[in-house]
Amino acid sequence: MREIYLAGGCFWGVQRYLSLLSGVVSTRAGYANGPGPTSYEQVCADSGHVEAVQVVYDPQAAPLGFILDQFYRAIDPTSLNRQGPDSGIQYRSGVYYSDPADQTVVELSLSALGRRHTAPIAIESGPLLNFFPAEDYHQDYLDHHPEQHCHIPQQTFTRAAQARPSWRTAPGRPQARLTPLQDAVVREGATEPPFSGEYDDHFEPGIYVDVATGQPLFASTDKYDSGCGWPAFTRPISQDALVESEDLSQGRRRTEIRSSQGDSHLGHVFPDGPAERGGLRYCVNSAALRFVPAAELAAAGYDDLPEAQPAG
Repeated sequence: MREIYLAGGCFWGVQRYLSLLSGVVSTRAGYANGPGPTSYEQVCADSGHVEAVQVVYDPQAAPLGFILDQFYRAIDPTSLNRQGPDSGIQYRSGVYYSDPADQTVVELSLSALGRRHTAPIAIESGPLLNFFPAEDYHQDYLDHHPEQHCHIPQQTFTRAAQARPSWRTAPGRPQARLTPLQDAVVREGATEPPFSGEYDDHFEPGIYVDVATGQPLFASTDKYDSGCGWPAFTRPISQDALVESEDLSQGRRRTEIRSSQGDSHLGHVFPDGPAERGGLRYCVNSAALRFVPAAELAAAGYDDLPEAQPAG
């Protein structure tokens, strides 16, 4: 099991919401990152602590990226020191990690979130300095008092209970270390030379995943020979797999595409694809992808994808 600490307004609603997510084992409301032990009365008097929730989760059932993405859906990530009717520093939003290994995942997740908003993201992040469990009457408060309300709407709780990770990494198979070219492409936005990538002229049945995280991005059934020199697809596996943003580099206007989970630079999307298949061309660097053959999808941990289901 692993843990992450999340703050997003009154912890009554946040705890209830997070406890409903797939893969979450336990939650505990408390006070984080303030000057020493405290009480609810002291927090309300601006002790400097933030109302937070400790989340213990099973990473094999739900990766940290999924937990964070669902958390963002329950709050206004651009609201500073306020969620719903509650305002003050105790209601600020934050993501705090106890394991330094989670820092990169948190930073990439917040970076991807920022690309989906025009206003600045008001979620602080950093290592957990301390955490003090809240008084017993605060724990699982909305479970014991269902007549009470908070800043999270009921329909949002319903969606939390239904949410499932759209992808997962097979147990015991961490992603491989990136080569210098892969790192330059996905982290620095570089472009590999045309006709040089291993997947430019590759049409074996299967899926293409983010080389950095394993997130499914494209299916071979949507790949076609565009002649541009890079792998070309007519659509992603799912619309929420990609994040688009305007790219004004190189003196022209283009639409950049990045993976939604790992914030990896993939390439660009252009409106010159096959008209009968939607008219779009997702032009992607081979170095940003890893191919998983159709026969290996289930063994590689992608058995929940439609592409992995037996025909007929």
